[in-house]
Amino acid sequence: MKKVLTYGTFDLLHFGHINLLKRAKALGDYLIVGLSTDEFNEGKNKRAYHSFEDRKMILESIRYVDKVIPESNWNQKIEDVCKYQVDIFVMGDDWKGRFDFLKDYCKVVYLPRTIGISTSGIKDDLNGRKWLGS
Repeated sequence: MKKVLTYGTFDLLHFGHINLLKRAKALGDYLIVGLSTDEFNEGKNKRAYHSFEDRKMILESIRYVDKVIPESNWNQKIEDVCKYQVDIFVMGDDWKGRFDFLKDYCKVVYLPRTIGISTSGIKDDLNGRKWLGS
């Protein structure tokens, strides 16, 4: 069984998130999602609208996701890759190069972002600021 791992906050879930999860799952048989905890987001000066537990429940209901684990710090990725025997680590290409250190442990794939949608763009739209998706 080929295991795939990705990470994210997955707040204000949108079709870009679903595209990422679908493409990540297509690379293997079992998709694990590392979901940023509320405390980890706070440490990154990032605030999610939905709580960790609510975001976890939403992710667990998506057919592409097999397991959701908490992401509580930047440094746990090697441990998670080893613990869950991950074959492929996947992130959006806006993170390109940032996780190349994992190539010593598994294959690393950066997937293109879905054009025209982002959580930041949604937040800007809701706040009345015009966002021009890239």
